[in-house]
Amino acid sequence: MKSTLIKCGWLVTLDPDIGDLKGGELLIAGNAIKAAGRSLNATADETIDASDKIVMPGLVNAHMHTWETALRGIAVEWMSADYFKNVHSNLATRYKPEDNYIANLMGALAQIDAGCTTLVDWCHNITSIEHAERAVDGLIDSGIRAVFAHGTAKPIGLETGTPFTHVPHPRERVEALRKGRLASDDARVTLAMAILGPDWGAWEVVEHDIRMAREFGLVSSSHTRRREDCVVPDGYAKMAKAGLLGPDHNLVHGTSYDTADLRVVVDNGATLTSTVLVELHHHIGDAMVAAYREQGGAPSLGIDVELYCSGQMFREMQAALLFARGKEVRNNALRGNSPLKTNPVRSREALEWATINGAKAFKLDGKIGTLTPGKKADIVMLNADDVNMAPVYDPVYSIVEIAGAGNVDTVIIDGVIRKRNGKLTFGEAEYRRRLNELKESGARIMRDGNYKVASAPH
Repeated sequence: MKSTLIKCGWLVTLDPDIGDLKGGELLIAGNAIKAAGRSLNATADETIDASDKIVMPGLVNAHMHTWETALRGIAVEWMSADYFKNVHSNLATRYKPEDNYIANLMGALAQIDAGCTTLVDWCHNITSIEHAERAVDGLIDSGIRAVFAHGTAKPIGLETGTPFTHVPHPRERVEALRKGRLASDDARVTLAMAILGPDWGAWEVVEHDIRMAREFGLVSSSHTRRREDCVVPDGYAKMAKAGLLGPDHNLVHGTSYDTADLRVVVDNGATLTSTVLVELHHHIGDAMVAAYREQGGAPSLGIDVELYCSGQMFREMQAALLFARGKEVRNNALRGNSPLKTNPVRSREALEWATINGAKAFKLDGKIGTLTPGKKADIVMLNADDVNMAPVYDPVYSIVEIAGAGNVDTVIIDGVIRKRNGKLTFGEAEYRRRLNELKESGARIMRDGNYKVASAPH
């Protein structure tokens, strides 16, 4: 078992018993953290000099439709209706299993490159077990830690016979994955269910899907939508009453929720993931990262879709923090209170949203999210001497409000170095070949769907 000693400039563990250490050390044995502290006096097979770096837990992207990687940026001026029309009713239907593979591979590599070590891949264009299998292959081949959230396609406007809102999650696909390659919860890639939920699915579908997820021991996750569009009005309250809402369910967005809705979520132990950049882009209600935490919830963060915005979790974390701070300041003023004397949302809390909270949402917090001895070695190192970073006074401030993807020097996932000296270890020739495949995939999907970006030069 190989051992590695990392000598850090700054060590941010997010473990309250260890804290943040200037000049700390981190010892890895195999794929796990062995020790963290000062002057460990440890011998190791390899020593990494990170004296000019901030060493931190890898970021956790708790919600992303990675299958859309080949369509990056096409939707930056779309609204919600455009997404459903152009993607779910058109482009998504053009995908072949190999399109899922290349999108997941390259999308996951981009996440690694930007300091994300865990990706919740909410894959909702699945129309066959082959689509699912190749999507999983892409995640595995990238080297990222991932939760493959198996979803179903919803071709809005293209239904024939039974509408998608009344179609239960396909047992045969979930069972094949759960009893096959994704049987272990200790693997680097694990399984969850991306279900319709009560906002998008009929009540009998909700009951079926939640009970099936629990039968297989899986976390389920569902999108929310505007209250007036929900298939089951007050569906989450109904879930709670039926005993179907708990810590094994994750909600995404919730931008139409009020305080009573959030209380149902929090009181029943369910989790909520905000995708702030996309929500600010076109959602009618506020991002819930502020209101959910105000009700005692611990939000997690995700990218959602790269069609609209950057896939970089540092930007998502910064946007979420600034939104929550601004909301608290405005709420305080609207209540007629005196100006706040201390910052209402601290930087460390935002870092927790992007690490340990994402891990908790998908029951991975015993393995990742903090640099705690016994957990997996999922580690990111930032160049503290980069021109946009130096000087560093408080490493948490620098991580959350100063750093970006360009500062990511090294990424270790499950004890394996996936990025070093600012460069992915994937292999240059293979990367170039796969990059061309991604471009070809996107071009074919757009061509088959007869879709052109309106403002693109010709």
